[in-house]
Amino acid sequence: MTKHLLWAFVYIFIISCNDMKDVPTPVDISVIPSESGKMYVLSEGLFNMNNSTLSILNFDNHTINSNCFLYVNNRNLGDTGNDMKAYGSKLWIVVNVSSQVEVIDLKSAVSIKRIPFFNSEMLARQPRYITFWANKAYVCSFDGTVSRIDTSSLNIEATTSVGRNPDGIAVANGKLYVSNSGGLDMPNYDTTVSVIDLTNFVEIKKIQVGLNPSKLDTDSQGDVYAVVRGNNSTVKGSWCRINSQTDEVVQTFNDLAVVNFSIRNDTAYLYNFDYVKNTYWVKTFNCKTEQLISDSFITDGTTLERPFGIYIHPKNGCVYLTDARNYTTKGDLFCFSKHGTLVYKIQNIGLNPNSILAIP
Repeated sequence: MTKHLLWAFVYIFIISCNDMKDVPTPVDISVIPSESGKMYVLSEGLFNMNNSTLSILNFDNHTINSNCFLYVNNRNLGDTGNDMKAYGSKLWIVVNVSSQVEVIDLKSAVSIKRIPFFNSEMLARQPRYITFWANKAYVCSFDGTVSRIDTSSLNIEATTSVGRNPDGIAVANGKLYVSNSGGLDMPNYDTTVSVIDLTNFVEIKKIQVGLNPSKLDTDSQGDVYAVVRGNNSTVKGSWCRINSQTDEVVQTFNDLAVVNFSIRNDTAYLYNFDYVKNTYWVKTFNCKTEQLISDSFITDGTTLERPFGIYIHPKNGCVYLTDARNYTTKGDLFCFSKHGTLVYKIQNIGLNPNSILAIP
């Protein structure tokens, strides 16, 4: 990687057209060879403020639209955009407090359907995270349910019950794994991960993992890794590995108080943020040897305030971290090489940016 790539900062020059919509804004990307195509960044905004945004970075024509959903669809995305994933030609956005799943065209950002998540009594289910398997979308919701959506008709086909306040979802070995946080019953957290048989769409087991589990992800061996957050005081956080053949916890990493992580090509990128000390670390982990690769991923002295989202580019291997700053002002997007050196930084990408997705 050349020297200019390591320190190629991206500056957004705000050009206002009107008070209603953001227009694509030219940016100086300095022609970064590692980037092409487009990238979406979802920012959740602030609770009950209806100010979630979807930004789109176009690396081919050097533009950023910091609120492309509003620009394209003439309405706001909603309140607390929580998760974003692509499946086929569609982008699925989970909007927690609005209790909706927004399905848009992956290329144009035009809304295809807004799927409401309310029970028979019209109470909000509060969807949290989404995953896919065999042309179905699976969404876990804070009301203790998982819903199955057909990705062609975009209709909810079935809903099943799991534990309290699910806060993570993943598929491994033909089964669905859902972390039950119990977060809305604080300090009476849940401690389990539910296993759902995808054929019958029913829970077949609860696995004890530890206090307040959340994010789940999988490796190529079919292991499921789970963040166990603890309670930030008497019970420390940890990270654990579930064998999807036996559906048992086979390893707990008590020295890795992971807050968020992402796995690609059997390398896990992990970060922790200590809310008491306002300190953080970013580490890398080998999911085949079950050993740390590096105790400090960032090698060039670049600093963040509060890491928030994490993503690994499927083609160039770059690692993206978002910085929420103080949670009330717009945060930044950092792109690092796989060696931990800064490639570029985009300032003020959105308010609490949590999800990133590169598209061709």
